[in-house]
Amino acid sequence: MGIVEGISEFLPISSTGHMVIASSIMGIPPDAFTKAFTVAIQLGAILSVLILYWKRFLKDVNFYVKLLIAFLPAAVIGFACNKYIDDLLGNVYVVGASLLVGGIILLFVDNWFKESEQEPDKEVTRKSALVIGFFQVISMIPGVSRSAATIVGGLSRGYNRKTAAEFSFFLAVPTMFAATAFKLFKFYKSEGGFHGDSIKLLLIGNAVAFIVALIAIRTFINFLTQHGFKVFGYYRIAAGALIIIMSLIGWRMEMM
Repeated sequence: MGIVEGISEFLPISSTGHMVIASSIMGIPPDAFTKAFTVAIQLGAILSVLILYWKRFLKDVNFYVKLLIAFLPAAVIGFACNKYIDDLLGNVYVVGASLLVGGIILLFVDNWFKESEQEPDKEVTRKSALVIGFFQVISMIPGVSRSAATIVGGLSRGYNRKTAAEFSFFLAVPTMFAATAFKLFKFYKSEGGFHGDSIKLLLIGNAVAFIVALIAIRTFINFLTQHGFKVFGYYRIAAGALIIIMSLIGWRMEMM
């Protein structure tokens, strides 16, 4: 599960969808610990961004102001609509359909934003950060992919793929940390926290997610710059179709 998290969290393929497929294939029961585990190992993925881009996080206060601006739409809407979002997360067909539709969109993204790719690297403005933040809200629909939504948001503001992807990674830090802290707090209130072997599993999961995410981020940036989104679009369509077909033929697909 750590490998799946590390690969899928920052690629535009939806970590939620892949957690559903992986856990179902491996027969992992969707109990309270499993659900908390899949959220907690995001911390390893977050750490990979901090390690790879540590100089950017020490740059200046304005960097954090822009991250806060981009984070606020998801924070406000996510808190207000938390129950509705959890209900959507329980619907496997929503995840499958989101993967499919998102994949179709990614097939055309490169053509839509051809001119953006010719732009040099430039700083994201506060206004653009807010727009990207609202794109991130779309990713609250399970299966949409937070990275896909925010990268497309960056492209729509005229940034090239590299700049858009890197800002998506930066924005993942406060967004994923807040979501993880919220879910773990709910788990602590209901289950009393982690104990014994569960702590070991969490450490292993986070360590694996961290290492794999380091590789995935570097590989993704290079691949995206050279080849664009089309291959991810085809992959998402296949993954979405797989989830829907597996559910229709009676395979028990458990949502995380």
